[in-house]
Amino acid sequence: SPYQPVIEALGNYPQKKFYNVSKLGGAKYDTLPYSIRVLFESSIRNCDGFLVKETDAMNILDWKTKQNNVEVPFCPARVVLQDFTGIPAMVDFAAMREAVRNAGGDPVKVNPACPTDLTVDHSLQIDFSKWPETVLKNQEMEFGRNRERLQFFKWSSKVFKNISIIPPETGMAHQVNLEYLSRVVFEVKDFLYPDSVVGTDSHTTMVNGLGILGWGVGGIETEAVMLGMPVTLTLPEVVGCELAGTASPLATSIDIVLSITKHLRQADVAGKFVEFFGSGVSQLSVADRTTIANMCPEYGAILSFFPVDNVTLKHLKHTGFDKAKLEVMEAYLKAVKLFRNDESSSREPEYSQVVQISLSSIVPYVSGPKRSQDRVAVNNMKSDFQACLNEKSGLKGFQIAVEKQNDIVPVQYEGNEYKLSHGCIVIAAVISCTNNCNPSVMLAAGLLAKKAVEAGLVVKPYIRTSLSPGSGMVTHYLSSSGVLPYLSKLGFEVVGYGCSTCVGNTAPLPEAIRNAIKQGDIIACGVLSGSKNVEGRLCDCVRANYLASPPLVVAYAIAGTVRIDFETEPLGTGFNGKNIYLRDIWPTRKELHAVEEECVISSMFKEMKEKMEKGNKRWNLLEAPESTLFPWDLKSTYIRCPSFFDKLAKEPVSPQPIENAYILLYLGDSVTTDHISPAGSIARSSAAAKYLTNKGLTPREFNSYGARRGNDAVMTRGTFANIKLLNKFIGKPAPKTIHFPSGQTLDVFEAAELYQKEGIPVIILAGKKYGLGSSRDWAAKGPFLLGVKAVLAESYEKIHKSQLIGIGIAPLQFLPGENPSTLGLTGREQFSILFPPELSPGMTLDIKTSTGKVFSVIALFENNMEITLYKYGGSLNFVARRF
Repeated sequence: SPYQPVIEALGNYPQKKFYNVSKLGGAKYDTLPYSIRVLFESSIRNCDGFLVKETDAMNILDWKTKQNNVEVPFCPARVVLQDFTGIPAMVDFAAMREAVRNAGGDPVKVNPACPTDLTVDHSLQIDFSKWPETVLKNQEMEFGRNRERLQFFKWSSKVFKNISIIPPETGMAHQVNLEYLSRVVFEVKDFLYPDSVVGTDSHTTMVNGLGILGWGVGGIETEAVMLGMPVTLTLPEVVGCELAGTASPLATSIDIVLSITKHLRQADVAGKFVEFFGSGVSQLSVADRTTIANMCPEYGAILSFFPVDNVTLKHLKHTGFDKAKLEVMEAYLKAVKLFRNDESSSREPEYSQVVQISLSSIVPYVSGPKRSQDRVAVNNMKSDFQACLNEKSGLKGFQIAVEKQNDIVPVQYEGNEYKLSHGCIVIAAVISCTNNCNPSVMLAAGLLAKKAVEAGLVVKPYIRTSLSPGSGMVTHYLSSSGVLPYLSKLGFEVVGYGCSTCVGNTAPLPEAIRNAIKQGDIIACGVLSGSKNVEGRLCDCVRANYLASPPLVVAYAIAGTVRIDFETEPLGTGFNGKNIYLRDIWPTRKELHAVEEECVISSMFKEMKEKMEKGNKRWNLLEAPESTLFPWDLKSTYIRCPSFFDKLAKEPVSPQPIENAYILLYLGDSVTTDHISPAGSIARSSAAAKYLTNKGLTPREFNSYGARRGNDAVMTRGTFANIKLLNKFIGKPAPKTIHFPSGQTLDVFEAAELYQKEGIPVIILAGKKYGLGSSRDWAAKGPFLLGVKAVLAESYEKIHKSQLIGIGIAPLQFLPGENPSTLGLTGREQFSILFPPELSPGMTLDIKTSTGKVFSVIALFENNMEITLYKYGGSLNFVARRF
């Protein structure tokens, strides 16, 4: 690096060395947002004149004038994988070893270059609920049906260097990342630098609440980082979010999150960094901060950053950080000016814009019934749901005829009769992905349950209740505080650790309840403490889903309906026929703080670390091969060697023309990666189910798409298999399309398979904001294996656009003001696209249709690196050739 002279010893710790980027940057550095300072330090430390250049560092230092105008590389300190996207990454590494061996190289050299941690507990599928031994039974089932995957992970832990596998039955990736993997400051051979991370999950952003710069990227981009490539991003705007005031005693961190989500959506922070400052920040615990940071994908930001301050240090002390290490950490962060001084007189950085939010204006909210950004004040919930019944079918409405809005459907269940009506709750889940890292809201749910049980309140038995903590630590403090038995009595049994209800992995609704909902056309509801509430995601017969804080999930489960005014109507009848209101059982902040002080202590974190280090008996006894190359089992339905590296390019090739391509799918606006990438359970009528059935499996053995991400045959068949996919060729939600040469209406996979057998290329036609959301790697890999050569859309979600390039699919965009309608396209034409020998960023291409129409589109290659990756057939092939 040309910056060797700025290496210094750290004050009272002369053996500790670091790059004094504050001294190097001077006055410009002092005005940078804290998050940009982390980018600057990384560019200095990794400057090699090739992947990271001196000009990159200077562009970051000139952030004020260069934001939005230049692309800069970022080399994170580490990578975090969860098994949903971690297993295809490791399968790709195993396949890469095969390809390197076949090309005459040394497969032993294929290892992650960036330190990588992989957790195995993400793809939980719940089989048992309301059983005293629920956790044990689910763990046994998970270990049994996932043995092949676990053996592959065990093999990976043995043969690959620089990767750590976190064994099953430990905790969720984001939770473990916070509690165990986060360093805040890295120390390698007495050299200090800031912790930073990219991960294969949108909830990676939780670590920003600890002052660790990190965000979620797709599996393809993550694999490139693992192989030593930097993440490339446009130098972002940084929105300063000033928090002031004090929140209402009834408002939880979830209420604060939903309020901030609304404000930041309105401020248009998409593709930007958000950085928090102001007097209100110091009033938020680290748990509150991580909850807020975790939600940033829902308001479109790349990340939401809370700089390290005294609150952070206090939290780290309580979680078992060594005192001497904390002292070095504080000294280092202050030396490089990455420590936030919470004094009002301290100078704040300069921001692209400032958004001001008063915490005192925040009241309890839920969010729904179909989108996380549609907030509803709890005291308006009853009237808002009524409005949804009246409103035309769409983003909020269900268009129920007035004369049917009070329909009641009687149903027999477990020997008793119940009455279902619009707004009845059939799913209530306290789940792991958003707020279980926050002890206050989890304890609030437990204390509310305790008071409810003591008052004589119950939950109707047909409501599918579950509790899926983010880690064993949460279970520990719920148990030690004495509230876990009360949650269990209301049906909120701990079912395990991992994604469950919000991705559709939950025990099915009772058949009688499903039939009653469908026969009566009832708008049934789910209430969950997660971050995803897309219609149909929880269950195909549950049309209204609300996000709520854990205590409100419990409260609504007791009420049994969302058509309730908590201020004036009781939750139910307790002992002696007494009406019990929410205010009677809602825990006060004083109660919460008392329990939190007593239960959320360093011993819990110590127990977590001991558990991580010891692993578990089943994992320790699991046998796995130790061969350099993985011994692929051709009969396996979990692990297959993918075809991505079959034609490993040694040199770049000129882009091939796309001739006479048919449109595989004609899609509208806001098509998410949930619509594209396989997730959740495998429908029995799907192409993936047919494949597994032909392999001799029964529906009970299908498991989930998440568990089968290591099998490209299953994942390709699950691409575009979402039941809510709206293909304009079909005219109604269904995972179907038309194979135009034959005129048949087929599953998307079956049509794509026919096109490939006929040697006919296909492209996708879409509207605005194509590729929103998470689960990004297979949202690109799946279409690639379906034979998709290009996507033509009005606009793209930026990360998905990069993922398409990373796999070798051309992202094309209509000219401003143009779309299929304005151009008179039906989607039934054939399309031909000629690429010139030399591509250039943002160049215009001509498309000719079989009807003779010619129109121009923009090739969304933003820089020469993206063009290079595309010419090599995507980033995986580009980085594989280094071996």
